[in-house]
Amino acid sequence: MSLNEEETETPNVQELMQAFWHSQYEKVQSEPIDFKFHQLPLARIKKVMKSDEDVKSMMISAESPILFSKACEMFILELTLRSWVHTEENKRRTLQKSDVSTAISKSDQYDFLIDIVPREETKKDQAAPFPFFPPAGFGVTPEALLAYQQMQFENQRFFSQDREGNGESSGQ
Repeated sequence: MSLNEEETETPNVQELMQAFWHSQYEKVQSEPIDFKFHQLPLARIKKVMKSDEDVKSMMISAESPILFSKACEMFILELTLRSWVHTEENKRRTLQKSDVSTAISKSDQYDFLIDIVPREETKKDQAAPFPFFPPAGFGVTPEALLAYQQMQFENQRFFSQDREGNGESSGQ
């Protein structure tokens, strides 16, 4: 993939990221650490840590999941902020998958996510080269079709008898 102007960060994004990380640094330095409250569940983080074969048989200190929780929180905040820039560039107020994909493609530090988050295809690329026609009888068996026709016949007969019983006729 060649790097062109569209696939690199703009100076505005770089300034926004510097301001974001400066505010995160200030927040970490000034706020007291609350070991009881976390944005992400520590049990889940510990489970992810244990999924690594090298860590599975080892003990994990109590501080490690807390540190990972904070790192994951910052990762999510930064990626969301980068994605939001693309949402606003497209004059929308709803963050979409395409915004996340674009944010990932425009920053080298997210290269490890390229295989996980697919690039958004253009509308032209998404169009099928030929129309899709399902195979004959797709989803409907002959028995189901026969049962449906019989139900329709019974409904028509019931309603025509009901009309005749009430003194209604089609000629009036």
